[in-house]
Amino acid sequence: MSRKLKLWTVFLSGLSLGIIAVATVAYTKADPSSGAGPAPGGKDEARPQYKWVVPQVPTGIQFAGEQVPLDRWEVRERLQRELVVNMYQHASIMYILMLSGRYFPIIEERLKANDVPDDFKYLCVAESSLQQNALSGAGAASFWQFMKDTGPNYGLEVNDEVDQRFQVEKATDAACKYFKDAQAKFGSWTAAAASYNCGQKGYSNQVEFQQSANYYDLIFPDETNRYVFRILALKSIISNARNFGFFLEADEAFKPLKARYIDVDKTVDNLNDFARANGTTYKMLKIYNPWLRAHKLTVRPGKSYKIALPL
Repeated sequence: MSRKLKLWTVFLSGLSLGIIAVATVAYTKADPSSGAGPAPGGKDEARPQYKWVVPQVPTGIQFAGEQVPLDRWEVRERLQRELVVNMYQHASIMYILMLSGRYFPIIEERLKANDVPDDFKYLCVAESSLQQNALSGAGAASFWQFMKDTGPNYGLEVNDEVDQRFQVEKATDAACKYFKDAQAKFGSWTAAAASYNCGQKGYSNQVEFQQSANYYDLIFPDETNRYVFRILALKSIISNARNFGFFLEADEAFKPLKARYIDVDKTVDNLNDFARANGTTYKMLKIYNPWLRAHKLTVRPGKSYKIALPL
């Protein structure tokens, strides 16, 4: 092959490669399925990755059998605000749905046994997101966020070794005592729920000043203003999860813990030794009994405790 022909061949090969490279770059920029896009602030902004919508307010909703006056514009707007805020807390709502498989059956059973409406389980969600070990900066603890000084007023034992605020059955029974007392005082379950946030005295002060006991006719500090509406929003989302875009299969929800129980009527000096002597570990003992708050359990004469252990 002559030198001239070789040079011509190299020229044509280079030209072909150049055309292919230019065409490839042009296609990548034009192809809508590619990940490439214009620089921020360019003529065409990046394509949206998700469609955000305003959740639809239900046509009607009740709390504990009491109708919410959605025909009032300010009531509808306050509910819509809480629907927006809570619906878009995706990870939190999904985890609540998972936890509800473990804790709702227990809470529902205790509410029913105490003749308290089932809707109060959503108040528990509003308080703690069903986090068993939830602690507030003010010292409120566990599912129902009882304060350390308030729990004993409703039958809970709270000390350095035993804290029944962390025991879901007993804490739910204590919360039920509060709800029934407040309902008898204010004449409605809605008011009882609101007073759980601001206290019965705080609710009574507003009733006296504003001359109405109806929650929807009263104005409170912002936290209580939003409180019942947050409960209603959580009820709407959790009870209609798929309509709000949350898809949780039955086997993905956490299951109730299966346990065996031991009655303890004598002081246990070392709970780790106790756990191992009963075929488990200290870690599992604390998971099943978060109300045990120390390394030992002092049992006074005539008293006993029921300790749960894994099957």
